Amino acid sequence: MSNYTLTYDDGVEGWTSFFSYYPDWMIGMNQFFYTFKGGNLYRHNVNPVRNNFYGVQYTSRMQSVFNDAPLENKLFKTLNLEGDHAWEAEMETDLQTTGFINKTWFERKEASWYAFVRNSGTTPANPGQEYPLRSLNGIGRSITIDTTVPSAVIINFSISPLISIGSIVSIGDNLYNAAPPYTTPVFIGEITDIVVNYPAGDNYLVVDTTVPSGSLPTIPDAYYLFIKNSVAESHGVLGHYCVFTIENDNTDKTELFAVESDVMKSFP
Repeated sequence: MSNYTLTYDDGVEGWTSFFSYYPDWMIGMNQFFYTFKGGNLYRHNVNPVRNNFYGVQYTSRMQSVFNDAPLENKLFKTLNLEGDHAWEAEMETDLQTTGFINKTWFERKEASWYAFVRNSGTTPANPGQEYPLRSLNGIGRSITIDTTVPSAVIINFSISPLISIGSIVSIGDNLYNAAPPYTTPVFIGEITDIVVNYPAGDNYLVVDTTVPSGSLPTIPDAYYLFIKNSVAESHGVLGHYCVFTIENDNTDKTELFAVESDVMKSFP
């Protein structure tokens, strides 16, 4: 359990902030704030290194919620920070818990910091995971498989009649298959190569099945489908509301005025 120091603001008549420092005693005097810790006296707001208390460096952290039209299911696509620095961000809804933005992904646009929300789901089709399969696409049944090298399994598809792998699938996507009666998908691995050359008789995928939760395909005629890489595709997070947590490790003065998100209604 962590201890915090809380501050009360008469202007808003509420508790506005949690501070990481936890003094033995505190007092205000001559327009300065003093605390005692371990027998030492400290005067606050005079150290040029921000978020440093009693020799320990902390981070700034803020949590709030986007809750407009709470009865509508929505996609929270972006985060816009009106301030002078970018922040790390995590986003969680009632349906998904894996939205995030790295600090380096933010771009400065018209005095604000703007970035797309990524999703860190790794094996979204596994049973028990609440993940909307909006980027799910089918390919078709394979004709042969070569599992000699588990990190480079070859899955061949028919040329006549043609089973088109299609242009939507990309290297880095997650591949699944379903064995007869073709009802329950199983995570196979990550696509590492796509080879389509009909005149040469090539129409196959190369898959790394050694990735976490991957599995070797066991039958030649399973039905294959894929889910786009959830980080690269920037699908956002789906939910009725979105709790966002942002964190900043700057040691100089940092101001944040507003946090916004581009939101679109989801139509099932």
